[in-house]
Amino acid sequence: MAVNTETEIIYRKPVAKDGASVWELIRDTETLDLNSPYCYMLLGDYFNDTCMIAEHEGDIIGFISAFRSPRNQDRLFVWQVAVARTHQRQGIAKTMLTNLLKQKACLGVRFIEATISPSNMASHRLFLSFAEQRSIPSTVTAGYGADMFPDRTNHEDEPMFVIGPFFNQM
Repeated sequence: MAVNTETEIIYRKPVAKDGASVWELIRDTETLDLNSPYCYMLLGDYFNDTCMIAEHEGDIIGFISAFRSPRNQDRLFVWQVAVARTHQRQGIAKTMLTNLLKQKACLGVRFIEATISPSNMASHRLFLSFAEQRSIPSTVTAGYGADMFPDRTNHEDEPMFVIGPFFNQM
């Protein structure tokens, strides 16, 4: 657990009981795909070593879900990044990502992957600036096309952002 004393934000691993609050945070972003509350409980229970919470005054104000690729253990796939509207543009997402990479579970990670829809400019800025500030190469590939999603969802393309390779000593 890391504490930022300037803003009193606590960065920690999620637990299953955080699931409902994380679900509300994701819902309130109005930009991310909303999964079931059960999914967020599972992430806090089974995948919490590769997820991160930002908490302020007892409220969950940020969340990153991620996992190590079963096929490529040197890759961390970042699934969702959310920060409460009241706390955006304060570097919380980047701090969560940095703290996540410092976790024992991320030892040996050399690439970060994430699919990001074209309209999600906050995530574009996060990942590209993360790479640029550390002089890490980044590329964008096709990812998942809109045609792969059910017709009625009107889902955008999800291009794949890849950051790396880097030596994980964050």
